[in-house]
Amino acid sequence: MIAILDYGAGNTGSVLKAIKHLGYSAQPADSPERLEAATKLIFPGQGHFGTMMKSLHDRRLLEPLRRWLREGRPFLGICLGLQALYDGSDEAPDVPGLKMFCGRVRRFENVFKVPQVGWNQIEICRESRILAGIPTGSYAYFCHSYVAPVMDGSVAVTEYGQKFTSVVEKSALWAVQFHPEKSGDVGVQLLRNFLSL
Repeated sequence: MIAILDYGAGNTGSVLKAIKHLGYSAQPADSPERLEAATKLIFPGQGHFGTMMKSLHDRRLLEPLRRWLREGRPFLGICLGLQALYDGSDEAPDVPGLKMFCGRVRRFENVFKVPQVGWNQIEICRESRILAGIPTGSYAYFCHSYVAPVMDGSVAVTEYGQKFTSVVEKSALWAVQFHPEKSGDVGVQLLRNFLSL
């Protein structure tokens, strides 16, 4: 079963619709039991970092999610679902992240308009199965005020006043800063890649 992590916020419905459009079935995972029964997990994060982490804790999803990531089970994070993988975020300085990648998520600096809302290019740094069939320079749809640093796990970066990580990979863990469910053919290809892995 493909599970969409449901912590009471985020764009769960639009991700479910995109997956069904590709011919796959998926269900929201709003309990530890549903999460444990899944074979693949998508984390469609949206909202405030601190509120999201608290909601995961309150719904008893935080520890099962940490275990899922430690075990290296197939995972795709979207937007805040990417940012949650780092040590923490300046959006909620006292709230620890999932600590799969080192570094902190920080607010955009020295840019004309925050949040970044709209289409921007992804520059592929190294080969990744999640990006198969997607050429470097492709456009994807972004909506965010905070950015993850570029580091060893970055497989694609984007520039909006500064370079930031737009795709990360670690074993069977992938995450994207943009919204594949709103990114046209590029997003469809990325989701297809994940679902067929």
